[in-house]
Amino acid sequence: KIFVRKARSVSRPAAPNTVASAMLSRAVGPRASAEAWQTLARRSAARVAGAASPQLWVPRTAVAASGRGRQRFSTMTVDMLPKHVVNCEYAVRGAVLLKAEELQKKLQATPDQVPFKKIVACNIGNPQAVGQAPLKFHRQVLACLTDPSLLETDFFSEDVRERAAHYLAGIHDGRVGAYSHSKGHAVFRNDVAKWLTERDGFEANPDDVFLTDGASAAVKMVMQLAVGGPNDGVMLPIPQYPLYSATMTLLGGQPVRYYLDEEAGWGINVAELERSIGEFRKQGGNPRAIAVINPGNPTGQILSQEAMEGVLKFAERERLMVLADEVYQDNIHTDGKEFISFRKLGKEIGSTVEIFSFHSVSKGVTGECGLRGGLVHCHNVDPGVMEQMYKLSSISLCSNILGQALMASVVTPPPVGGASRALWETERQAIYSALKRKAKRVTERLNSIEGITCQPIEGAMYAFPQVTIKGYVMKKAISYATPADQIYCLEMVERTGIVTVPGSGFGQRPGTFHFRMTILPDEPTLEKVLDDIEKFHNEHAGGWFA
Repeated sequence: KIFVRKARSVSRPAAPNTVASAMLSRAVGPRASAEAWQTLARRSAARVAGAASPQLWVPRTAVAASGRGRQRFSTMTVDMLPKHVVNCEYAVRGAVLLKAEELQKKLQATPDQVPFKKIVACNIGNPQAVGQAPLKFHRQVLACLTDPSLLETDFFSEDVRERAAHYLAGIHDGRVGAYSHSKGHAVFRNDVAKWLTERDGFEANPDDVFLTDGASAAVKMVMQLAVGGPNDGVMLPIPQYPLYSATMTLLGGQPVRYYLDEEAGWGINVAELERSIGEFRKQGGNPRAIAVINPGNPTGQILSQEAMEGVLKFAERERLMVLADEVYQDNIHTDGKEFISFRKLGKEIGSTVEIFSFHSVSKGVTGECGLRGGLVHCHNVDPGVMEQMYKLSSISLCSNILGQALMASVVTPPPVGGASRALWETERQAIYSALKRKAKRVTERLNSIEGITCQPIEGAMYAFPQVTIKGYVMKKAISYATPADQIYCLEMVERTGIVTVPGSGFGQRPGTFHFRMTILPDEPTLEKVLDDIEKFHNEHAGGWFA
């Protein structure tokens, strides 16, 4: 039934339109005219002036449109929600995706009224959604875990059955449908610790590992440790993955923004870190941590060892813990570049900084986003803090068991000489080589378009080009008090079917505009995407009035 809200005679006094104010500020920032602000202020003042005088407030009711007059007691509307919930934003699944979903329905119902044949999702790092096949070995192991009777057959190869039997032996009663230890089953954490030891050359303790429902859950848990009040801040790279800014909003803390150097390939400059933290402290802020994404999302850079050492030394001087987002560590596309973990470097230089390292099954060449497997390793972390993390994990009882198993299996390749090894290597190399080709091709094509510049895609799975926006799209953005790159991306999806994410959702230097796109679609599809982006960009200033 459709309900129409009806206020009682005793109504809640309206508050100034702070949400609208924040939206305008985000929309055009320094471009916002005095006239625009004055208009907003007048509307807000009018709303307050027209409100009832302060009285006892009672929840609103709603009347059924059927006419029977029954009332529904309404205890929750948007204006009753906590401010931090309403203000929280996640651009990757924001307005552009909502428009794409609307267009998808239209495409199915009336395809002749849409100027493209399909929606191409370039907005999110979701490999299997755009055609990437899972690695068979890991999926077969999971099949045996969900149906242990397969171990009694020769349907899967011996190395698959041995891996599954090993995992089942380490699971209580061998049942993946039962809860595990809140950190994750020891059998899986042991495999993760072995991998960390081999990767970094330093012994890792499985007790320092928490297995989580994707890396995002781990990031949220650690950020809870950092934010205790409105003056607490976490340093975030700009551009950043909006998980971080959204979580800061929900926790009631403050993002402390430091800008990456676009002209230097999105590098980290220690002088910029010092500027950012200095300004935050002058305002009475209490910086607690610094987040670093390497390889970069959305920017695709791979940090140099020198830059990483600078971050660690800065964090030690400023007494900050380091949140090392390393979920793209297997996505390296540039010859001569290599991934170095913050844990490894911290051990080598003798850093005393707390380092929380995040990894996931969703990225790399695995792409198992929907199975939600992730981890955080805790380095130099006080045992008492670890106990508090265990308590936080216990609130949710445990992460999903298949995600735990997949995380352990992904970092543990099939045994050399085993029946599955050759196919695993072939599948992995095919995905890796294709990503490397696509990273190079997307960089070249975007840079060939007048008005678009793109730094080299060294790692991860995204391009983050800077765009010069003019004419029709810019005028429309100003009239809607909306970021120009959001209008640009909305127009792009409406005219091409290509789903991207506006740079304003990740943060960017004032006066610049960007968008993020993945390099994940298959190569023929990606080539068509690049053709359509070029055509769209060349037409956007003049508009579409034919």
